[in-house]
Amino acid sequence: MNLTFRNSNWTSLARACALFFLALLLLGVSLSTQSPNPDLLLLNAHVVTMNDKQPSAEAIAVQGERIIWVGTSGEAKRLYSKAARTIDLHGATVLPGIIDAHTHLINLGESLVRLNLKDIPSENEIVERVKQRAASAAPGDWILGWGWDEGKWASNYPSNQALSDATPRNPVFLVGLHTFAAWANQRALKLAGIHKDTKDPENGKILRDEKTGEPTGILLNRAQDLVSKHIPPMTLVQAKRAMQLAARECVRNGLTSVHEAKVTPLMVEAFHELVREGRMPLRVYGMLDGADKNLVEEWLKRGPEIDPHHQLTIRSFKLFADGALGSRGAALLAPYTDAPQTKGVMTTPESEVYSLTRRSLQAGFQVCTHAIGDAANRSVLDAYAQAEKEMPTSRDPRLRVEHAQVLASEDIPRFAKLGVIASMQPTHCTSDMAWAEKRLGPVRVKDAYAWRSVKDSGSHLSLSSDFPGETLNPFYGIYAAITRQDPQGNPPGGWYPEQKLTLEEALRGYTVEAAYAEFQESEKGSIEKGKLVDLTIISKDITKIPPSAILSIRALKTFVGGKIVYDAETDH
Repeated sequence: MNLTFRNSNWTSLARACALFFLALLLLGVSLSTQSPNPDLLLLNAHVVTMNDKQPSAEAIAVQGERIIWVGTSGEAKRLYSKAARTIDLHGATVLPGIIDAHTHLINLGESLVRLNLKDIPSENEIVERVKQRAASAAPGDWILGWGWDEGKWASNYPSNQALSDATPRNPVFLVGLHTFAAWANQRALKLAGIHKDTKDPENGKILRDEKTGEPTGILLNRAQDLVSKHIPPMTLVQAKRAMQLAARECVRNGLTSVHEAKVTPLMVEAFHELVREGRMPLRVYGMLDGADKNLVEEWLKRGPEIDPHHQLTIRSFKLFADGALGSRGAALLAPYTDAPQTKGVMTTPESEVYSLTRRSLQAGFQVCTHAIGDAANRSVLDAYAQAEKEMPTSRDPRLRVEHAQVLASEDIPRFAKLGVIASMQPTHCTSDMAWAEKRLGPVRVKDAYAWRSVKDSGSHLSLSSDFPGETLNPFYGIYAAITRQDPQGNPPGGWYPEQKLTLEEALRGYTVEAAYAEFQESEKGSIEKGKLVDLTIISKDITKIPPSAILSIRALKTFVGGKIVYDAETDH
């Protein structure tokens, strides 16, 4: 009996101990799963989360570069009284970090040091600016500029007579706003060996005087290369400087990520060095220049570069299917209404788009193809469809059409059917609307800049600026998307207003959808637990102000990975 009693006692004691240790273990697990004290607590904000499960909030808790909690300010004070740092935002609006899904950083950087001709309306004023720049330049130095509007001037391009007379000692090369035309003086043409008998290059055109046949100095599309190849190439130091200047402007405007279109080998090297040196405040998603055959072959062999820190990712190629609508280089199915002798130019054959797409899918790369005209868009969609059909095992390819400006109505549903992302730029519409109908006529123009039709078809729609051809201020893009008006409010009611987006759709285009377009929707694009602390804090509540007031919104703070990379209070 005594033995049985002792055994029974020992059994009960063992069970009690086991239960006690189990309780301690469960308590430890419970404690370990609680969020740690945050490094940073943002309070008293209007948080627009873009998370359907929790559309708005007042406070965000941050640990390292991740969001660990989103909720009310009252809850935050109760749960996280020991936060290492607290910022009271005094009612400011917080958006997910804004992502510009189509940019040209290096061109923006160049524009900050080159002669800026944007919004200068006349030839005489531009010639005077160039003359002033040449006065301080050494003989033989190149005078480089950008920004004259080749779309607005396409019906009456200038010659280079006045430009040449003003700058006899210096070659001059002025690239158009959207980079599809350039204006060169006589000295630059002579250095390039361009004369009356020079033949037009493939996919390019040298404009000529109707009477004499002499080049006028206007070079369209690939004809620009005849001159630009004689300009001293940018060095690595210059490229890094240009990118730094551009990145600084981006974060000042509230951007946290950019999708950089047409990345060259020099740019790859510059990006790598800037990231390694900690001097690139933005996250960059790079589209390699698909026209550089050596670059393509090199990267197809080595495979995508996906940064675990999400600072620099290179996993796509950029192609050009056609030119621009303004310079009548966009490839159309039927002739231009205001130039019936032409349908534009296909700059990359469908077979090449298909071939690179098929090989890219095999190697794990995305393809992003510039297509403006309805013929170019159809050709790209056909090439994508063939490549996807032959590569059915490729996982989630997320092929993209950049711009998708003019579409045949029957092609619009194909974007969703093929899973192709439409990457579109709202301010292209409001910049082009003064002359777009002249190019396209009253019927085709209804399917131009057709954001609503594309969105309603079920396609993913990412939005962007295409800077520096357009402003990098994302709030101008949002305003254009929801109004289809210029900053002065014209035309009343909007240009073809049936294609407007709602504010929520426009915000999604710059956040959730832009993140999806770079395979990063699980990391950014919305404000929720576990995602990166990429935030844009702005001066007005974008959800409660009239559309015209959106244009005056400015970034107060820009966070990337939990770090403040721009603060209006300290920016001087």
